[in-house]
Amino acid sequence: MIDGIKAVAFDIDGTLYPQFRLHVRIPWHFFRHGRVFFHFGLVRRQLRRTALLPDLIHYQAILMGERLKCSTEKAEQLVDEIAYAGLEKFFKKIKPFKNIEETFKKLRDAGLKIAILSDFPPEQKGDLWGLKPYCEKILSAEKIGALKPSKYTFGILAMELGLKPDEILYVGNSAKYDIIGAKNAGMKTAYFEPLWRRIFHLHLKEADISFKSYRHFQTLVLK
Repeated sequence: MIDGIKAVAFDIDGTLYPQFRLHVRIPWHFFRHGRVFFHFGLVRRQLRRTALLPDLIHYQAILMGERLKCSTEKAEQLVDEIAYAGLEKFFKKIKPFKNIEETFKKLRDAGLKIAILSDFPPEQKGDLWGLKPYCEKILSAEKIGALKPSKYTFGILAMELGLKPDEILYVGNSAKYDIIGAKNAGMKTAYFEPLWRRIFHLHLKEADISFKSYRHFQTLVLK
């Protein structure tokens, strides 16, 4: 087992399921609401550089309203109907990566706490493919008040787990938001490498470990 860790925390999008399985299902939805998605992306980029907010969702709606030339209330409604609740139906047919539940069970059996920390609402993914019962904590960065890679977001995760940051292994597929963000907060990190990095042997030096599948992850973390 990796020395000193007492918990393993996971990102969701691209980490628990392949994102292409979502992308192939939403072209028409994205095309219909392209203007909202475009401005939503720009607002999220801005929020990633913003300090801790007491109500990130409301501030996000203010920024969206300014861009869409509508009220804050209308903007919040549009974001929910299009980007949050509007995507829920697509997740019902999306399968997670192989051996995810097996991995969660083995981590728990090894005495490790398990948590989930995502920038998007975890409830958007329904029952999280049956993984909820294994989790000590399931957190939304939006409700915390700061999106990844904010050190505050990862700090709250550590506080919720009652652990020091260096006792947590954070698992993600985004070098910038997951790995570097968690590393800057003092956590150990596991990078789910994309295929192109594996092909060209471009391993992410900031990550403590890199893995290509969850069976591979098990051998690295639980050996």
